[in-house]
Amino acid sequence: MKALIPFRIPVSGLQDGHHQYDFTVDKDFLAAFPDTPVEEGNLRVHLDFYKRPAMFVLEFTVEGTVRAACDRCLETIDLPVSGEHRILVKFSEEERAEEAEVIYVSPTLEEFNVAPYVYEFVVLSLPIVKVYECEEDEHAPCNEDVLSYLEESENVEPEAEAPNPIWDELKKKLNQHK
Repeated sequence: MKALIPFRIPVSGLQDGHHQYDFTVDKDFLAAFPDTPVEEGNLRVHLDFYKRPAMFVLEFTVEGTVRAACDRCLETIDLPVSGEHRILVKFSEEERAEEAEVIYVSPTLEEFNVAPYVYEFVVLSLPIVKVYECEEDEHAPCNEDVLSYLEESENVEPEAEAPNPIWDELKKKLNQHK
């Protein structure tokens, strides 16, 4: 778990105010999280850390690429990802459950580990459809065989569906009641 050590921020002696941190997310970092949908990546994470007397405000900016199978041609690509995320860390003497964007920690906390949140934000930055404008790359990674099959299937005229007698009967019944 050496890859996660740089993600621990010592907060006990940290002065109030704005602090900045930059992290690199790579294969070693991602391997620390079991069952990850992202196994390889080259991402930069910038953290603006605002320490206030009763809370922390953390603003994360994620940018870089992850290795993924293209949803269009199935070739392995370096998929560009980016995102901005914000969480509030509030102090509480009693144990409280995390909320959507609010985390509660003890006021005696000495260090705050941002690794789980960085990982979560990397995964949340993944697009639903894993494609990008690879045609603009100098050497497009596209699998031309798969793309040619897709192009052929787009040019095929759909067959006319045979009429369904059940629907015809239902339409007759509906017209009788009008």
